[in-house]
Amino acid sequence: MACEAAGNVRLGIIPPFLSGLSTPVFASFDVSAILREFITLSVVIDPIGTLPVFYFATAGVPPHLHWKIAVRAVLVAALVLMAFLLGGQLLIEGLGLRLGSFQIAGGIVLFLFALTMIFDSKPAREIEQAERDHMAGAVFPLAMPSIASPGAMLAIVVLTDNHRASVPDQLMTAVVLIGVLLLTLLLLLAAAKLRRVLGMTGTSIISRVMGIILATVAVDSVLGGMDAVGIARLSDGGGSVLDAAE
Repeated sequence: MACEAAGNVRLGIIPPFLSGLSTPVFASFDVSAILREFITLSVVIDPIGTLPVFYFATAGVPPHLHWKIAVRAVLVAALVLMAFLLGGQLLIEGLGLRLGSFQIAGGIVLFLFALTMIFDSKPAREIEQAERDHMAGAVFPLAMPSIASPGAMLAIVVLTDNHRASVPDQLMTAVVLIGVLLLTLLLLLAAAKLRRVLGMTGTSIISRVMGIILATVAVDSVLGGMDAVGIARLSDGGGSVLDAAE
């Protein structure tokens, strides 16, 4: 179930402290693989990094609606990621696309969103829409591309590669994904208390710093996608699109 992919979406090294888990109690399942998947999905979804985006999305929204935005965002992200878990690979391979190309496109979208966080700029049309519908920010930018980020979609496709992962392995990945999303939801529900501690100035600073970090992640995603596409072009062709990520 473990494989390495472009953008380092998998952890290829098992920490020494996990060696003690290979006991009869854990013989029925691979605890180290599950832990690696949890860490991988936690990194690409980044529950803590979602907080500044949540503050950005709920700016000007009545406080009593914040929990609804958090729940809707996590539900939408879960639907998107589950859709990629079930049919993402078939869709990409059916269209004849490469994961590297998908990663580049996602990185560009993520970079454009990062700029809005850094400069705190919203188009007039978007502001007008937000005034009409307070829940608009739950889908964009919170659910996508923050929680269900291009990196998360790519990781899900790689982790559930039909050519390598069995159905039980894919079900375990789905369970781990749900666990990470629940952790994200808990952090978002606690965001109001954290915001009172940080204050408006602290929140603004964190939002811009995270915007810069997000832009860096986006650029790295584009570069990783370019490397994957380059590797695919050097290959003899044929096989799964996931071969480009190996």
